[in-house]
Amino acid sequence: MNQEDYTFFREHGYLRLGNILTDGELAHYTAIFDRDWAEERERWYLAPVHQMINCDALVSSPEVDGIIRHPKIIKPVRALMGEEVCFSEICIRHMAAYDSPEVHRSWHRDKPHWEEHRLRIGYLQAVVYLTDVDETTHCFSISPESANQEVLDVEGQLERGGIHDLHGAAGTAMLFNVSVLHTATVRKTEAERKSVQTYYGHPHREFLSNDSLVPASLWRDHPDAEVRSFYGVLNDKTREYYEKLPPEEHC
Repeated sequence: MNQEDYTFFREHGYLRLGNILTDGELAHYTAIFDRDWAEERERWYLAPVHQMINCDALVSSPEVDGIIRHPKIIKPVRALMGEEVCFSEICIRHMAAYDSPEVHRSWHRDKPHWEEHRLRIGYLQAVVYLTDVDETTHCFSISPESANQEVLDVEGQLERGGIHDLHGAAGTAMLFNVSVLHTATVRKTEAERKSVQTYYGHPHREFLSNDSLVPASLWRDHPDAEVRSFYGVLNDKTREYYEKLPPEEHC
C-alpha cells in the first residue's frame, strides 16, 4: 500500500481498492453466488435494509475463500490492521429490485472504535460488488471520519462527514473500518445488487460475531498452517457445532 492510500484511509475511514477481479474471476464468483442463491436458500435470511444474506457461505460455497484471501484484498488489510489478521465473518448479500421512490438508509456502527490501534481499527470489512453499482442502484454508503476525530452520534457525524455513496463496476472492492458510520442505501431500482462482504479481525482479540460457521477443513484440517491460523479464531457457533457432531459429520 502506498502512502497516499494509507493517508486517505486514516483521514476517511475507508479506501476504494478499484476493480480487483479479472473477467474470469468475476464470472467464477458470480456463478458461485448465483448457485448458492438458487440451491441454498434455506441458509439465507432477511437482514435490515432490504437485504437477504447468507453468513454461512464458507459451508454452502467454500470457494468464497478465494475472495476472502484474495491477494488484492488481504495485502491492504494487513497494511492497515497489522500483519497478524484473522477471519471474523462473511456474508454474501442480495438486494432485490425496489419499487418505492423513498431512499432508505439505516446508519450504524458495527462495533466501538478500538482506541489502542493506530487507526482505531478493531475490525475491518471488505465489500466486493458482483454487480454494477451506480447512482441508479442500491449501494454501500459511509460517512467519512478521520482516525483522529471525536466520535459523534449519528446526527452529529452525518452533519460533519456527510454521506458518500460508493459506486463501481462489478468486481470493485473497498475496505472500511466497521466502527465508522455506514449503511446500505436502498433506492428505487430495477437492478439487483450482489456483494460479498468479509470481516477481518486481530487474532489476539475476541471473535466478531456468531454469524459465520467456519469449516474444519479450513481451521483444523487445511495443509497450510498459515490458513489454519487465519481461520483459527473460532466463534461460539463454530465451537458448539463441532463439539456436538461426531467427527465423520464434520464439514
